[in-house]
Amino acid sequence: MKLLEKTQLGDVNLKNRMVMAAMTRGRADINGVVGDMAIEYYSQRASAGLLLTEAIRITEEATGSPNTPGIFTDQQIEAWRKVTTAVHNKGGIIIAQLWHTGRIGHSTDRNGKLPFAPSPLSIRGMQHFTSQGMKDYEIPLEMTIPQIKQTIKDFGQAARNAIAAGFDGVQLHAANGYLPNQFLAESANQRTDEYGGNIPNNARFVLEVMQELIGSVGSEKVGIKIAPSHTYGDIVLDDVAGTYTYLIEELNKLDFSYVELMRSASYIASPEGHGSNNEIEFFGSKIRQTVIANAGYDRTSAEAELEKGIAKLISFGRLYIANPDLPERFEKNAALNAPDRTTMYGGGERGYIDYPLLNE
Repeated sequence: MKLLEKTQLGDVNLKNRMVMAAMTRGRADINGVVGDMAIEYYSQRASAGLLLTEAIRITEEATGSPNTPGIFTDQQIEAWRKVTTAVHNKGGIIIAQLWHTGRIGHSTDRNGKLPFAPSPLSIRGMQHFTSQGMKDYEIPLEMTIPQIKQTIKDFGQAARNAIAAGFDGVQLHAANGYLPNQFLAESANQRTDEYGGNIPNNARFVLEVMQELIGSVGSEKVGIKIAPSHTYGDIVLDDVAGTYTYLIEELNKLDFSYVELMRSASYIASPEGHGSNNEIEFFGSKIRQTVIANAGYDRTSAEAELEKGIAKLISFGRLYIANPDLPERFEKNAALNAPDRTTMYGGGERGYIDYPLLNE
């Protein structure tokens, strides 16, 4: 199986082409510190070629949902060091996904402070999960230029903190409606300065953050996750193909390791007037860096994707929640545990570290 072949990503050797995707699990404490359960959770899954952590807040200002981890205090960094040590002791490779939620947040869990975003536009058509239940989204504060510049620097500091905590690299979370994604989308960004108003300006924030990350920890340790047609968080782009083609072309000019490309069922119209509902082919073929294909893959479809030759690795989300030993199960074509949806976000050991291994 191609999925089980060894490969290289940046400056690390991977034992297979299987990646555990980043998944918010909501098990950190109120100070954003991960505990012993996280050590067990990630080390259980160290047989993956690569582990991507749950999204990690780069600052207190980046807070969106309750009980999510950070990497901006000494206590948080030390807690993550225990996780990375445990994973490395099992021969695993682990990368920190860096996160700023922007307008996907609520003052309830931000010490009464409104979130900030590219423009003062609230999210429509959905509610936010808070420590006090579901609440309507608030109108965020528009970021000033100094706040934008500081946030870019905050990403760089978070990357340095991640390497200090023992991570093998960092990934910019630029998908799923969070702050970098908000700058790309006209539904969240109606600025008229250098960070909005046209496609190059909308892409500027993402590109400047990537440059900051590369400068902070080195090109071999940096990647990005994008999801061109994913609309979570009221993300609507005037020109999906044009925006992401431009972004990819500019990313191609930078020296970094990989792009994790999240697919969806949406239809993408190309600038030439043709169309494709396969984002891996449409966008992945334009990417110079290593492509990691993400979202909804199983054993058969993942193998087929690798056979096409565009993606070099495949990341799995829900399958890894319930199957810590997923590579072994794929190798033996064994039955899979089904994930318990009621325990995906928040809680204790149940549905987190108690899924049985194949030999159990």
